Amino acid sequence: MLREQDKAIVKSTAPVLAEHGLAITEHFYRRMFRHHPELKSIFNQAHQAIGDQPKALANAVYAYAANIDRPEVLANTVSRVAHKHASLDIEPSQYDIVGEHLLASIQEVLGDAVNDEIIDAWRAAYGQLANIFIEAEAELYREASSKPGGWRGWRRFTIRRKVRESAEICSFYLYPSDGDAVPRYTPGQYVSVRVDVPALGLTQPRQYSLSDVPNGEYLRISVKRENPADNPAGMVSNLLHDEFHEGDELELSPPFGDFLLTATTHSPQVFISGGVGITPMIGMLKQHLAQAPDAVALFIHGARNRAVQAMREEVRALESEHPGLKSVFFSKTQNLMPASGTTTTSKVKSI
Repeated sequence: MLREQDKAIVKSTAPVLAEHGLAITEHFYRRMFRHHPELKSIFNQAHQAIGDQPKALANAVYAYAANIDRPEVLANTVSRVAHKHASLDIEPSQYDIVGEHLLASIQEVLGDAVNDEIIDAWRAAYGQLANIFIEAEAELYREASSKPGGWRGWRRFTIRRKVRESAEICSFYLYPSDGDAVPRYTPGQYVSVRVDVPALGLTQPRQYSLSDVPNGEYLRISVKRENPADNPAGMVSNLLHDEFHEGDELELSPPFGDFLLTATTHSPQVFISGGVGITPMIGMLKQHLAQAPDAVALFIHGARNRAVQAMREEVRALESEHPGLKSVFFSKTQNLMPASGTTTTSKVKSI
């Protein structure tokens, strides 16, 4: 149990972390990877290169310090991070490594401003947080592996179909290479995909939303090709587009994630997405219509232009089967136009 005096000390360091947090986390990652280069295959090295990962960690460390006496404020963040960690198959022993190098980095960056009392308080605080994640992830692992067709860690899937959805997005239909079952999941969840990246000489994981409802046979992800000039973090997505074809295999984690449709079955729903953000919404929409075929729903999707509008025909097919569903696809270069061709105003009024 974290002592009240430890909480007070950690909370008092929040202003220092707000000022020096990024310097600490940048130092932390350099230090940790120098001592444990094998961990580079767990962390997104593109996000490391452009600085996103150190910034995210700095913000998280600050938020933990500022709210250490109000843990309920961080509940949603803890859930989201635990799901992400589970999709990467994080082990409890790796928390010890992170803690060692994070505390050392605080001391090395802040120098004489940090005394033994502060480090001891942060050690206790980090230990409590690590235990929260370890317990949450253990439960996620148990749930994922106990489902029919479930597993823990990485499992090989074969690409049986690769379908171009737009000028930028391809869908991959992934069937278990072992021939066993595929577990049920909740639309809105994602899988981690792990591939070798020759340019880095490393294996790298990335998360992709499942873009369909559970069917017991395959998992579908829909991946956007990225322009390296706009998004250097898209190297894995581009590898999937260029180097992986029907018959090839990918390593997948079980489905995880807490971005879920929680509304009541028969209440009207509005689904809004932009660009590749359509992928989790397709599954949620299908889930909603499967549970309530006559439900009222409005599906709105925006993209830069018609060429990059993915899954338009898939939504239109659903619209033809479900009178209560109305859809609107639009882009920067066109007015708001519903997929069925009637006026947008009449569609919105039907909700």
